[in-house]
Amino acid sequence: MNPRDNLYRDLTPERAIELTHQAIGQCDDGELYLQYGLHESFAFDDGRLKVADYGTDRGFGLRGISGETTGFAHADEISEPAIRRAAETMRLLDSSTQASAAPRRSNTRLYTDSDPLSLVPFEDKVALMERIDAAARARDPRVVQVSASLSGSWQVIDIVRADGFVAHDIRPLVRLNVGIVVETNGRRESGNFGIGGRYLYDRLFEEGVWNRAIDEALAQALVNLESVAAPVGEMPVLLGPGWCGVLLHEAVGHGLEGDFNRKGSSAFSGRIGDRVGAPGVTVVDDGALHDRRGSLSIDDEGTPTQENVLIEDGILKGYMQDRLNARLMGVAPTGNGRRKNYAHAPMPRMTNTFARGGNDDPGELLSRMKTGIFCKSFGGGQVDIVSGKFVFSCTEAYKVENGKLGAPIKGATLIGDGPTVLTRVLGIGNDMALDEGVGICGKGGQSVPAGVGQPSLLIDALTVGGTAA
Repeated sequence: MNPRDNLYRDLTPERAIELTHQAIGQCDDGELYLQYGLHESFAFDDGRLKVADYGTDRGFGLRGISGETTGFAHADEISEPAIRRAAETMRLLDSSTQASAAPRRSNTRLYTDSDPLSLVPFEDKVALMERIDAAARARDPRVVQVSASLSGSWQVIDIVRADGFVAHDIRPLVRLNVGIVVETNGRRESGNFGIGGRYLYDRLFEEGVWNRAIDEALAQALVNLESVAAPVGEMPVLLGPGWCGVLLHEAVGHGLEGDFNRKGSSAFSGRIGDRVGAPGVTVVDDGALHDRRGSLSIDDEGTPTQENVLIEDGILKGYMQDRLNARLMGVAPTGNGRRKNYAHAPMPRMTNTFARGGNDDPGELLSRMKTGIFCKSFGGGQVDIVSGKFVFSCTEAYKVENGKLGAPIKGATLIGDGPTVLTRVLGIGNDMALDEGVGICGKGGQSVPAGVGQPSLLIDALTVGGTAA
């Protein structure tokens, strides 16, 4: 069976084009977005299966754009009557004098078309989590609780334009998470590790992969078991490679999305060509990386994804754009139009956002610090787009004393602002790494998978909030 048959059970592809032309042919831009999807999740906790969830979704979103005005309607069925009803909304839009050009076509495939859910039996998925639970408990007598979760999805997408352009994509996504709680002398601490991407379950079922997830989660929990109160005040901070790029994502990335800059509400608005980072700081958003969680062969408007250099050697070069904001700002779309699903209109969003590596040895960066903290992993964070101010909690961090790692610390938060933090970079490591594939980005009520990354970065000074008296 052709996967696209799931989209066209009650409608032919030719009729979809005709209906789209009738509905939004008078508009500047827009599309009929068709989606069929499968999703499942399993949660294993306290030695037993607690959650086994499976579902399907099928529907469309119809969008028309005239000037700055957007009309959008959606339904959870794909049929001619439903699309005709949705088209009534588009009658409120003004007629266009010139329709926007269709996206360029691309045959690039960044991930497999195969459905990960159907290739592995239910029993094998449960058995994997049972093995993880047993192996984690056998690692250390201090382990008192183990949780494991496995999730996967498979989406079939068609994007139909009024001019007859049609783009297709098939998107797999899988993820494994392990959480461990340890206890000694009445004190409990936890550690977590996850891994995933746009590939099949077979990678996660490799013994070396799920065992590494156990080892990483346990190591973090045991480190936290020895942690002391975090220091407070302004001090140098060394950020580790990989997942610490989530700070870059929040503190800088959202501020470089086109809608905020078109409206003048970002701290980076109107600053193209300005220095916004220290020399050597280069920030990229690249949705065209193979198998990565944040990657897309095409975005949710049909534009092929690409490498977009946002900041180069500290100079602001550009923003991430969907079609609407690109047209209104007089620039080209960058392949960053994304939506949660068919029930949402697209907006400019990040894909895989990271800082490129430098030439500094990470150990040498550490040796430069007389005092400060080293952050290896972050938890949650918040950012104000207008001011760029952010707050992040560290899930694994250490004191730094005389150029060496000291005691692990608990309760540390980093406080700063995006436009300033990149100007305070004193060193850029040669150890650039992407995250393990578990990022979720929220914006405007929509969550989408995203990737982050960076090398080790030595920051001259950030405010550290902690638990020390």
